[in-house]
Amino acid sequence: MKSKEEAILDRIKRLEEAIAKGREYLETGAHADWHGFRPLFVRKMKDGKMTPPHRDWVKNVLLLRRERALRETERLLESCTMRESRRGRIRIKLGHDDLA
Repeated sequence: MKSKEEAILDRIKRLEEAIAKGREYLETGAHADWHGFRPLFVRKMKDGKMTPPHRDWVKNVLLLRRERALRETERLLESCTMRESRRGRIRIKLGHDDLA
């Protein structure tokens, strides 16, 4: 497997894990301190404790963006594999099957 495909598969795995953690947070409140929920700049504090992410933000922003990125990444993987299969067929047609 090519390194590009491995990187794409790794990204798909990380996106699926992020989606699972987001859904689990919405259902049970688990993973509230997960690094993927951290804000970019400053965390909100209430009574000296850091507040968990807002459920609406997780549902409407984080999950939607991760799911969209997952679809795009899967599409990219599909196009890479299709491109590789086309190359193999072209080499075989030309009689260069030892190069494939």
